[in-house]
Amino acid sequence: MHGQRVMRVLGVDPGLTRCGLGVVDGKPGSALTLVAGGVARTDAGTDIGMRLLALEQEIERWLSEHRPDAVAVERVFSQRNVRTVMGTAQAGAVAIVCAARRGLPVATYTPSEMKAAVTGSGRADKAQMTVMVTRLLRLADAPRPADTADALGLAICHIWRGGARLRITAALAAARRPPSAPPGPGGPVLAPGGVT
Repeated sequence: MHGQRVMRVLGVDPGLTRCGLGVVDGKPGSALTLVAGGVARTDAGTDIGMRLLALEQEIERWLSEHRPDAVAVERVFSQRNVRTVMGTAQAGAVAIVCAARRGLPVATYTPSEMKAAVTGSGRADKAQMTVMVTRLLRLADAPRPADTADALGLAICHIWRGGARLRITAALAAARRPPSAPPGPGGPVLAPGGVT
């Protein structure tokens, strides 16, 4: 635990009208530090392409300004309003693409996973989430709006859970790769009968 370095994570609570953004520094078992929090907004009356472009530009600005080590995005798994789901998924995809363009690792968490990590209960409501984020970051005032608090919660969730998750994923990927043997001088060695 003590050997781990401080990680900076950008949390993204995706949405077309309001996309929460929050940057937190920390490591498991240590105090967390708020770096920045806010919301990217787009006008519901604007063309979808222009709204997604505006989100991309704002997320890119946050990535350039804060230089996170990883990005944590809320994963949408079910909602009654299909139109809202589509917009949320599109906004989340923009954040993932922005991170991938820079070679940053991306993790996605369901709201229940994030709530469980931050509050201890996957069924916590927005008010409980905001209270815990405020306490964990030692803030004088609660982050507003709720989209900002959720983005900060995603960053906290990744700091506490994501580092181990990424190491496990990397280890599993390495174990699945076949061992690479260096080619011998003069090319591959032929087995009897000429078959490699």
